[in-house]
Amino acid sequence: MENIESKLREEAKRLLLEKRADIIVGYEKGTLPLTATPCFVSTEAEADKLVYNELCTQNLAKYVHDLITAHKNSQKRVKPEDRKKKVIGVVARGCTTRSLIIHLQERQYERDEVYIIGVPCEGYVDKKNLAKALDSAEIIDGNLDGLQLKIKTAAGDKTIAVSDVIAPNCAVCRFNNPIISDIMVGTPAPVKNPATEYDKISEFEKKDIAERWDYFTKEMEKCIRCNACRQACPSCYCPTCFAEQSQPQWVGIGEDKSDTQVFQCMRLFHMVGRCVDCGSCISVCPMGVDLRNYLKKIDKDCWELFGTRAGSSMEEMPPLGKFSEQDKEDFIYNP
Repeated sequence: MENIESKLREEAKRLLLEKRADIIVGYEKGTLPLTATPCFVSTEAEADKLVYNELCTQNLAKYVHDLITAHKNSQKRVKPEDRKKKVIGVVARGCTTRSLIIHLQERQYERDEVYIIGVPCEGYVDKKNLAKALDSAEIIDGNLDGLQLKIKTAAGDKTIAVSDVIAPNCAVCRFNNPIISDIMVGTPAPVKNPATEYDKISEFEKKDIAERWDYFTKEMEKCIRCNACRQACPSCYCPTCFAEQSQPQWVGIGEDKSDTQVFQCMRLFHMVGRCVDCGSCISVCPMGVDLRNYLKKIDKDCWELFGTRAGSSMEEMPPLGKFSEQDKEDFIYNP
């Protein structure tokens, strides 16, 4: 990824110098070993801290939306003739561009308010898979050497192939290259067409209702209502979340078992036609709640019932935002 990083820094400097972007959202080296963290670059000098590799986890579309929304809110107090547009540059892989498309389709901002720096992606390292490969040994130091992780742990040194600890969502990703971009940095990654994408979900569907509900209740018992999943999700941007609405109050804010189940159920349904399987929610969950099993089920239903995948095209509207006479309507009467 060294070549991509150098080109990425050059592009960031050019955008800022030519004032084509006011700020660029990207990744920088994290403070902990083998981590990368989102960063905000607003000067040419800061561009040198940009990195891009298999340690970059978060979907940066979340920050694009937050930055543009904050700017628009600040402009409400400015005279119309003095208002200024803010352009956000963003380092975007396939899943990030899918989220950006959803933002644009839902009229959250205009296309000229975001400058998309496309990058190829062959998957990122999953911290849970990495911990399992290391038998949960504490990581003291480590570095990425090509497609291998060379790690120093409290139990000794170890070398692990990146492909062995790749995130489960990345392993079955069909959109590992940007769908839309203003400039592409790096050579596009080989296109995947995983036949196993919905295998786990198909097995889960075979369980009877009691088994599925039992699995759901056990998973949700882990949830501590920290809201990390909501905060990391690029499709969660309601000004007031239903979980915090008081009139009417849909759900309590505590750890009551039924409130937790309602919160997670309602949030999952809000993701219909809007989840891009970026894995941000499960990567930040401190309790390891299996949210992806349900989000992928929704994704599978959208594909089989409506023939759409979230954010796969600027022209293809979300399933709940359009009507077609060819929709399979039997599910309405026989759910």
